[in-house]
Amino acid sequence: MEFIDNLPAMDLMRSEKMTFVQLIIPVESSHRAISYLGEFGLLQFRDLNADKSPFQRTFVNQVKRCAEMSRKLRFFKDQIHKAGLLSSGRPASQPDVELEELEIQLAEREHELIEMNANSEKLRQTYNELLEFKMVLQKAGGFLGSSKRHAVGEERELDENVYSNDDYADTAYLLEQEIRPGQSNQSGLRFVSGIICKSKILRFERMLFRATRGNLLFNQAPADEKIMDPVSTEMVEKTVFVVFFSGEQAKTKILKICEAFGANCYPVPEDITKQRQTTQEVMSHLSDLESTLDAGIRHRNQALSSIGFHLAKWMSMVRREKAVYDTLNMLNFDVTKKCLVGEGWCPIFAKTQIQEALQRATFDSNSQVGIIFHVMDAMGSPPTYFRTNCFTNAFQEIVDAYGVARYQEANPAVYTVITFPFLFAVMFGDWGHGICLLLGALVLIARESKLGSQKLGSFMEMLFGGRYVLLLMSLFSIYCGLIYNEFFSVPYHIFGGSAYKCRDGTCSDARSVGLVKFRDPYPFGVDPSWRGSRTELPFLNSLKMKMSILLGVAQMNLGIILSYFDAHFFGNSLDIRHQFVPQMIFLNSLFGYLSLLIVIKWCTGSQADLYHVMIYMFLSPFEDLGENQLFWGQSVLQVILLLSAIVAVPWMLFPKPFILKKLHSERFQGRSYGILGTSEMDLDEEPNSARQHHEEFNFSEIFVHQMIHSIEFVLGAVSNTASYLRLWALSLAHSELSTVFYEKVLLLAWGYDNIIIRLVGLAVFAFATAFILLMMETLSAFLHALRLHWVEFQNKFYHGDGYKFRPFSFASLTDDDD
Repeated sequence: MEFIDNLPAMDLMRSEKMTFVQLIIPVESSHRAISYLGEFGLLQFRDLNADKSPFQRTFVNQVKRCAEMSRKLRFFKDQIHKAGLLSSGRPASQPDVELEELEIQLAEREHELIEMNANSEKLRQTYNELLEFKMVLQKAGGFLGSSKRHAVGEERELDENVYSNDDYADTAYLLEQEIRPGQSNQSGLRFVSGIICKSKILRFERMLFRATRGNLLFNQAPADEKIMDPVSTEMVEKTVFVVFFSGEQAKTKILKICEAFGANCYPVPEDITKQRQTTQEVMSHLSDLESTLDAGIRHRNQALSSIGFHLAKWMSMVRREKAVYDTLNMLNFDVTKKCLVGEGWCPIFAKTQIQEALQRATFDSNSQVGIIFHVMDAMGSPPTYFRTNCFTNAFQEIVDAYGVARYQEANPAVYTVITFPFLFAVMFGDWGHGICLLLGALVLIARESKLGSQKLGSFMEMLFGGRYVLLLMSLFSIYCGLIYNEFFSVPYHIFGGSAYKCRDGTCSDARSVGLVKFRDPYPFGVDPSWRGSRTELPFLNSLKMKMSILLGVAQMNLGIILSYFDAHFFGNSLDIRHQFVPQMIFLNSLFGYLSLLIVIKWCTGSQADLYHVMIYMFLSPFEDLGENQLFWGQSVLQVILLLSAIVAVPWMLFPKPFILKKLHSERFQGRSYGILGTSEMDLDEEPNSARQHHEEFNFSEIFVHQMIHSIEFVLGAVSNTASYLRLWALSLAHSELSTVFYEKVLLLAWGYDNIIIRLVGLAVFAFATAFILLMMETLSAFLHALRLHWVEFQNKFYHGDGYKFRPFSFASLTDDDD
């Protein structure tokens, strides 16, 4: 026990020791003090105004101002993005501006930019109208010109035939009345010209036809140029149309339909001379507007460039100011209204630095009163804080995804750093596939600084965050692949020749007895001669299944041992005597004994049936083992272990609730004794706290809880051991899939003397390796390793009901906080 107490503390094994502190800050130095604490980033404030809404807090107006400035900055950023400009990532040094000055400056620039946008939109709308007018003049002029040429020919024919007969003078048709010179009147043929979106032209024509009952002539032609929509800034295809009709009523209907469909109508003179004159005027106006628009865009881009030059700094400044005022809203005024009172948690090692930062804030703000910083007793449990680096952070996140460790509880991440990638590799063992994963991990690590400063997608961000997990998984996969002797499912004689040789020419079809051992065993890993033999699958199945049980029992024992260190650390001797000891006895009496038999069988080469041994250990414990006996005294040992396992179950169940009841009765009677903390009593309270309070003891609840815990452990010892067989199953599946793709795809294609078939086979093999073996199988093995750690390993000791230490820190602010 003394040896354990004298062991040096591990940084990651226990969370940092925390202390509850109170700050009394004069109002004049409060802003600067909070800013300095935000830069330091190791003090988590407690919200003293949790019962108030955000609008009832002291600094709500300052928060609103910062939110309004954030909105303006987002507007600037959006405008810069739409203009296709890039904001400067490293602005030139400029003197720091106060928040009030920045607020005025942002308001002026926003007003200026909105005015420029409005003017630009009006000019663009006018330019679009003139451009549409020009295209309507060109296309409609063509329609009218062809109509007049056709009309002249018809007029000559009518003069020769119809109008020579006076009987037909009063029966001229509508078109004839229109096209005869000087014969146009109020009931003559008219036309409306305009332009409409190409996507609406069919519905538009159909509606016109129905509204006029077919009494119209509709001509259309696609516009030569696309027109920019001033609102969406998208280029839109349009179509020019000319509608010939008769009557005032038809004109009213057509104009209403044009308005409903968003078609723009433009007057086109019938006279060709006037058409040319109007076209020239429109072209002149278009030229002037183009130069005006270009000048306006240049001026707007200059204004946006000057904003973009300082945008990153301004956004960071406003984000920090808003965070400072949000934190100040968590503080309370004292009775004099001259000081702000705050409470929070900080690591003990950071107390000196925090006090120095507060002293610097007092000096820089020229305050006459210093900031008071003192330690207090806390009612609640402290937050959990582990100091991690870029390597250990990903493993800590894997553990935290299950649950944040209780304060000062043993941290599974210390062991997960090794056990997680190793168990993954047991299922993924192939040193060819491991090299592929290693190359991917090395690429991510080599580009760490570049990728870390970029905004990545969700999948890429997850992959980049786990780059060191991927590195270890690949290294262990190479190691396990060398043990399995598999390189894309192909065995190699890396560590020397095989220990076996063929007895005759048919030994590849025989069982393992067809191979003759003629030298020492293969020095490392599986002998390559097992590959292709008829006993390959039974041999590898037996090997991997037994290895899975050994690894599982070892990891579960580690979890129970960690529960001992937790109980010893918190001084819970009751948990050691009545939880740790019976759990160790029960697990190792059954599955520890099975692991021992596996090792002895491997070492002695015995043919004993371990299934028979374990089954009849329960059914007939006194029966003679016969040929299944592995060592002298095995039958007696089995009876002792079976009795120990049976005794361990009531040992876990009964003593602890009754001892707790006895201790509570002694306390109720006022007897003096030392308080014995347990994992079932006062879970949410800090040990040695001056403000502890105890609820009424409920014996039935404690007993039921202990009974559930005991049953869960007894059944879990069986199910968890069986669950580790997934190591064998996944390893077998990965190996067999690799073999299928190699033999049935690559070798089959290579058997043809055709370069195209070989290339197709190689492509299919590469695709299957990349997407099935390297992606799907990697994900599958990752999830199964995650399950083994969360359920089979961590449930032996890990409570995971704590909460993270979330200090006020400028470094943790992101763009989403705007």
